[in-house]
Amino acid sequence: MEKIIANQSINVNDEGYLTNHSQWNREIGHAIAQEEGIEMTDHHWKVVDYLQEQHKNDVPLTIRRVGKSGVVDIKGFYELFPKGPLKTSSKIAGIPKPASCI
Repeated sequence: MEKIIANQSINVNDEGYLTNHSQWNREIGHAIAQEEGIEMTDHHWKVVDYLQEQHKNDVPLTIRRVGKSGVVDIKGFYELFPKGPLKTSSKIAGIPKPASCI
């Protein structure tokens, strides 16, 4: 289905995750973050960049893997994205919901 995000028509699934990553840009990521109640900082963007890089390389994402990445520890990950760190950060990054998320 289509949804208007940052004044652009974007394809999303019924949970709000982008279905076409090529439609993603930082403006869209910022708008999704606002919808999720998150004010993006440089640290948030570093996590988003890491997630996108891992997704591009077909690396399965887990909270533990992100916590061991050196980008952010698990406690910091939860502080940055308190409502479900991996689900929320993946949505902001414009990548599919990781299989490890319910």
